[in-house]
Amino acid sequence: MSDTKLLMTRRHFALTTASALGPLSLLAANDDAANMPWAGPATVRKIYLGGRPSWPRPDADLSQDVAGIEARLGELERRYPGQIRFTGGEMLKSDTEVSAWLEKGPDADVILAFPMVTITLPLLRKLAESGKPTVQFSVPYAGHDWTHGAAYMQKGAKLELIASSDFADLDPYIPLFRTIHHLRHSKVLLVSQPTARPKTEGYTQQFGATFAFPSYLDLKAIYDGVSVEQGRKLADEFIQAAARVVEPTRDEIVDSMRLYIAMKKLLSQEQANAVAIDCLGGFGRKELPAYPCIGFSRLNDAGLYGVCENDLDSTMTQLLVTSFSGKPGFVSDPVFDTSRNEVVHAHCVSATKLRGIDGDPCPYMVRSHLEDHKGASMQVLAPAGGAVTVARFAGPGKLLVSTGEALGNVDNERGCRTKIRTRVHDARALLRGWSAALTAGPSMPGTRDLLHRVVFYGDHTEPIRRLAQLTGFQVVNEG
Repeated sequence: MSDTKLLMTRRHFALTTASALGPLSLLAANDDAANMPWAGPATVRKIYLGGRPSWPRPDADLSQDVAGIEARLGELERRYPGQIRFTGGEMLKSDTEVSAWLEKGPDADVILAFPMVTITLPLLRKLAESGKPTVQFSVPYAGHDWTHGAAYMQKGAKLELIASSDFADLDPYIPLFRTIHHLRHSKVLLVSQPTARPKTEGYTQQFGATFAFPSYLDLKAIYDGVSVEQGRKLADEFIQAAARVVEPTRDEIVDSMRLYIAMKKLLSQEQANAVAIDCLGGFGRKELPAYPCIGFSRLNDAGLYGVCENDLDSTMTQLLVTSFSGKPGFVSDPVFDTSRNEVVHAHCVSATKLRGIDGDPCPYMVRSHLEDHKGASMQVLAPAGGAVTVARFAGPGKLLVSTGEALGNVDNERGCRTKIRTRVHDARALLRGWSAALTAGPSMPGTRDLLHRVVFYGDHTEPIRRLAQLTGFQVVNEG
């Protein structure tokens, strides 16, 4: 069935993301994940910037204006129960007061600032220079300092500007505030040999996420504690739900389910919500008892994150986009066909709920892993219709983005098991400019870093742009 292409207008975005946020708070019903920090509401700290009224009028009753805004924000908070929490609300009149407010106030994910008069530039400067994600909401006739907000945006401050009489213009920002909170409180586990550990400090500095490096032995010890009977129960349910089982034996599927249970236990023990594993190397060296492809699929379907090849940049891309969209990411090896103006995205790991965590799963077949025809993997029959967003962090300060149209599943025995065919605007231009943003450093990145992209159903370019402004990374249009 074809879906209408997603149009990210303000009203549509507010309606669709309001429903998408729910699954992220109910990540795994049996794991108490909903009580973990990354699933909590975003804390937004309000501030009113005042002073001696002149414009809009010398006798303006600022307290009455503030009361009106507070009432509207209260309505907003009630529309998004459990998604946002407002604090603060002080009226400050000098840059000294703002400095003290920034230093002594409670920690918050975002600042929401309302200039109430002209001129509040010294106060705005303190907010812009603080480095904290800030939304400046300028109500009409409350002053001219939207001009300074626009100037600070162009200078790269972590500031977004709204100039409107309609407080519904804040609705599209609610899932983005939660993304900022989600990233700040996420914990990512990276499983590889010690010599292959990626550098994570930049992502911690950029977004606040933390990282840990459990070993293969840590994961194997948990796996050994998972009974075969537990694995068989999940395997039989998985087989029954599949459209077809092609290569894997039941025992191989049981091993994959035991590894899935072990990954869930490891995430729970570490109080983490994401795991990436050097799976090809680990399985080839017999440090992994099974391929984690099926386990990654189930984690991604539940709003957690399982990413292959220990790919840190793709993991962080999923954390960014899934958290506001509710759409799992599909890490892919792109295959170009410029004669058809198409890119086929292929990999052996795919969520089944590609349309949304709260939606219906796609049909799937149980397959072997392509690289060696061993173990158990999945061929998910990806749906056609609608836009897709293709993205990948090229380090914490830069996100590569392009868009296309989903044409559906490709049934071909060459290439990885799951394949999503997409039509792009200009395949030749995309091919010529591929990875240009990645190769500017002193040394050539590895093939995986040049190749991998993450596919998300839906057009998410506008919320990505807003998040980039609020958190300070650059968006590069690869298309």
